[in-house]
Amino acid sequence: MADIILIAVGNLQQKYFREAADEYKKRLGAHYRVIETEIKEERLPQNPSKSEISIALEKEAEKIMAAIPKRSYITTLCIEGKTIDSEEFSIQLEQASVRGFSTFVFIIGSSYGLSEKIKRLSDFKLSMSKMTFPHQLARVMLYEALYRSDEIRSGTRYHK
Repeated sequence: MADIILIAVGNLQQKYFREAADEYKKRLGAHYRVIETEIKEERLPQNPSKSEISIALEKEAEKIMAAIPKRSYITTLCIEGKTIDSEEFSIQLEQASVRGFSTFVFIIGSSYGLSEKIKRLSDFKLSMSKMTFPHQLARVMLYEALYRSDEIRSGTRYHK
């Protein structure tokens, strides 16, 4: 059984986001062991400077790196990532499996993003959309995309 590890900076505070994420995690549980690691977001002042943001992102990066298992296929969700459709996402994960990966790590940063150090570690940079979404919703969207990808590979009607 392969592992899906989601590392997210911050937590799901609203009940409806948590319930939606839990539903998709349950569905994914048929084929994957799903592990969710929440990293505490660094506290910043109301209007942080670029330097303060950079320091916070580096502190978060250290915690993120500590949570990444060796020999993982790492996908970072970031604005400069590639936007792909569901079929391409499914193929991307299938190709990683063929190359011998059985642990898939997905990283969602804070509202200030991710450190360049983390982005350089990634095997794939993914953008969910050109639009901006709350990080809590991005987590639910990622879980749904992973479930859809699994259903595409399984040939079910869910994707249609």
